[in-house]
Amino acid sequence: MTDAVARIHAAFADAGVTGRLHALDIDSGEQLDAGADRPVPTASVHKLCVLVTLHERAAAGLLDLTEQVECPPAGRATGPTGLAAMLDTARMSLRDLAYLMIAVSDNAAADVLLRRVGLDAVNATTARLGLGRTLAVHSFAEMLGTVKEDAGPEGARALADPRVITRLRALDPARTNRSTPRDMTRLLAAVWRDEAGTAEHCAAMRRILGLQVWPHRLASGFPFDDVHVAGKTGSLPTLRNEVGVVEYPDGGRYAVAVFTRTAHTAATLPAADAVIGTAARIAVDALRAKALRSR
Repeated sequence: MTDAVARIHAAFADAGVTGRLHALDIDSGEQLDAGADRPVPTASVHKLCVLVTLHERAAAGLLDLTEQVECPPAGRATGPTGLAAMLDTARMSLRDLAYLMIAVSDNAAADVLLRRVGLDAVNATTARLGLGRTLAVHSFAEMLGTVKEDAGPEGARALADPRVITRLRALDPARTNRSTPRDMTRLLAAVWRDEAGTAEHCAAMRRILGLQVWPHRLASGFPFDDVHVAGKTGSLPTLRNEVGVVEYPDGGRYAVAVFTRTAHTAATLPAADAVIGTAARIAVDALRAKALRSR
């Protein structure tokens, strides 16, 4: 595993990012640690915690996933996808809002669900699952609001200035929604092992995570028709994350969490996106090779 960790750090360096990674063989418990316990800002990865909380409360009979919710445009969180980008009132079920929250990372849908379950419930769920270093401190609209406030009067243009980036609270794990790579793979493993809820609800969560539309990060490391990747991304200025599960046709299941930062302020950095898949592939290949050697 030492060689694989070195290769992962080299890949991060070549891509111009600093990175933290944890990979876990869901069935054997074998793992690979490349900064797995360092606190990281989760950004939209924290929507996974909202999803698990939603299904936990549904399983307890505290809400009905088919409940219809009216979503007016006023007060919606901003964003380029889903309800956050729509102009008119929409009406849909909680489970369809969950689909938008995960598949296209819809901030507005996420905040509708977060208001329905409550921030305290999200933290209670992560605590119940033993995620001691995972904490939600604000909604997604509030998180984006801190970026706007910290950027100052120049708005989004100021985010091209590295000095402005250093003062963003949303990038400081001490002041925003946070976790660690190890906590995130533990959460994913609980969903894939039916430990995060009932088998029915865990299957529903796996389905939604498998519908995420972004192929340029974790999935880019596994370009095979018979390998399935399910996950959740997270993005903020200079920050690119993804956590997910890679499933092989031989039954191998691997939870991987990759969190990266770069000094470059450009919104489009293909190498920084792609290295998430590269690092994940190195980690999963190492876990699979070790499993073969131990047979």
